[in-house]
Amino acid sequence: MILKDILAISGEPGLFKFVAQGKNAIIVEHLETGKRSSAFSSAKVSSLEDISVFTDDEDLPLAKVFDMIYEKESGGVTVDSKSDPEKLRKYFEEIIPDYSREKVYASDIKKIFLWYNLLHKKSMLIKEEPEKSEGTVNEETTSEETPVVLKKKKKGTSKPKE
Repeated sequence: MILKDILAISGEPGLFKFVAQGKNAIIVEHLETGKRSSAFSSAKVSSLEDISVFTDDEDLPLAKVFDMIYEKESGGVTVDSKSDPEKLRKYFEEIIPDYSREKVYASDIKKIFLWYNLLHKKSMLIKEEPEKSEGTVNEETTSEETPVVLKKKKKGTSKPKE
């Protein structure tokens, strides 16, 4: 799952897709309504890629949590986020047994299920991460090698000749 361009804005309901960078704000598009708006620097904007769930051992990225839900539901939708908080906690515990009960609140679990169902409805939960992670490692290696060579050529060609 690629969650980099999917954003959550504090105080705004739903999820947004990054569209463009403006001069003093970013342009976002609401996933459900399709309306575009600006998110100014005063708003707390979080990429879903940067969000993680606290566990007893280490933090679990949201993309992996979505993958776990996707596997448990066999690619279908999950429980309704408006269900009883205890039911949500029990279901979340089935997915991530070692999540931190002190740090992960019922509201966080509701958001995770709400976001998962929204992304599923928009067909944005295609499980491609294992294939892409291998591909991006190779692409990163290639892209890292290329700039280094270009930098050396620029430094080497400009300084010795002058």
